[in-house]
Amino acid sequence: MSYREGHEFSLKGIDLTESSGVDFGKYSTEKLKELWRKTMESGMHGLCFSLYEDGQRPGDIITEEQVRRRMKIIQPYTKWVRSFSCTDGNEFIPKIAREFGIKTLVGAWLGDDPEINEREIEGLIQLAKDGHVDIAAVGNEVLYRNDLSEDELLEFMYRVKEAIPDVPMGYVDAYYEFSVHPRITEASDVILANCYPYWESCPLEYSLLHMKQMFAQAVEAGKGKKVIITETGWPSEGGNLNAAFASEVNAMKYFINTQVWSAKEDIDIFYFSSFDESWKVGAEGDVGAYWGLWDKHEKLKF
Repeated sequence: MSYREGHEFSLKGIDLTESSGVDFGKYSTEKLKELWRKTMESGMHGLCFSLYEDGQRPGDIITEEQVRRRMKIIQPYTKWVRSFSCTDGNEFIPKIAREFGIKTLVGAWLGDDPEINEREIEGLIQLAKDGHVDIAAVGNEVLYRNDLSEDELLEFMYRVKEAIPDVPMGYVDAYYEFSVHPRITEASDVILANCYPYWESCPLEYSLLHMKQMFAQAVEAGKGKKVIITETGWPSEGGNLNAAFASEVNAMKYFINTQVWSAKEDIDIFYFSSFDESWKVGAEGDVGAYWGLWDKHEKLKF
């Protein structure tokens, strides 16, 4: 997910009397690193799985061995893992997650290529029938990219729901899209919302409050349906987006606040992301490569 014009952060509607998270004033950088490690070791609900090593990118065929090596690294820290595709080696992610006792949110990557879309949907259905899918995600930010119309997306969603009726199904997009597209919300069993204060130019000190506001909007749109935050995170380097600054300190603080809120309020969150991925430098700028909790060499940061 990247910057979306028209959704910049504003103090309007923010209740500043609400808790803004952990008071980091008493923490030196070293103490902050210790708290970050302790938070990591406490475990989290979910992680977005970063598939690609340095030099790899979407479209490359990824081996089962590579997936298993990375799954072994993250297994002590997470209960769930989210994958984004069902082809080119991504199909190994939910299968291997099962071996490690990790639950799965499995996505079919939909775009403007009908042949690829067909492979993805059939792959998702087959993985679910084989018992590897706990939640099925039909598409990721498809409406934002204008790759499919709402009617085309709904056709895929209902097709998956009919094929695997016992598996909860939803569509992943920015939190506000579920207010804009009520038919998509109605078709979803669960609301799968991406929430990124950074991409809305939110200063770190207001980021938790802003994420709570994002979550509340998705909850309101869902009208009683469960809302899962399918992506949120903060880059550890790469510059700034207006008042939102990428830095190691800000990345640590954001992660800690996110996990404390998740545990306290029982909010299901998939943190983005597990490993840094160099290929993401591009439309997202330099920050794209630095969203991981582990670096590109698979070493835990900080």
